[in-house]
Amino acid sequence: MSTDHFADDPRTNLERMLAGDLYIADDPEIARRQQRAVRLAARYLAAYAEDADAARPLLAQLLGSLGDEAHVRPPLYVDYGSNITIGARTFVNYNLTALDVAAITIGEDCQIGPNVQLLTPTHPLEPRPRRDKLEAARPIAIGDNVWLGGGAIVLPGVTIGDNSVIGAGAVVTKDVPANVVAVGNPARPVREL
Repeated sequence: MSTDHFADDPRTNLERMLAGDLYIADDPEIARRQQRAVRLAARYLAAYAEDADAARPLLAQLLGSLGDEAHVRPPLYVDYGSNITIGARTFVNYNLTALDVAAITIGEDCQIGPNVQLLTPTHPLEPRPRRDKLEAARPIAIGDNVWLGGGAIVLPGVTIGDNSVIGAGAVVTKDVPANVVAVGNPARPVREL
């Protein structure tokens, strides 16, 4: 027997998603936005192979905001792209997975290593709502001059402070203050900068 989780909520699933509330990703507008992102990311990858500078307008069209002199090496995997802000002079290496159901903000002068994952989606811990395909998201914020080592994973709702370094392969489950090196799983500050 199916449960109507939204019987008293007149909003669409897209409206619930954008508000940061539980939703089910079966809204036609959600699907349209996801397909747009897949299409633009594929076009960016193909164009970058020919001329990285000429490909930049496609990246700017995909993302919510792209700062001056920011550089993103494809492939880039996103849910929507439009919820991602990348600051000026930031460098993103190959294979960034940025699941931007909620906002992902990357500051200026950051270094993002290869195979980094920025994951905003969440799912209920309880089995029934998860089986019913409920999901939500919490934003990720990365300050200025942050270095995320290769393979680092940043989980929903995390903020990383300015100038911090996240070690390769670290899993960042909680906020990281400014001016520290954090490593491990879960990531923990081990040194002040």
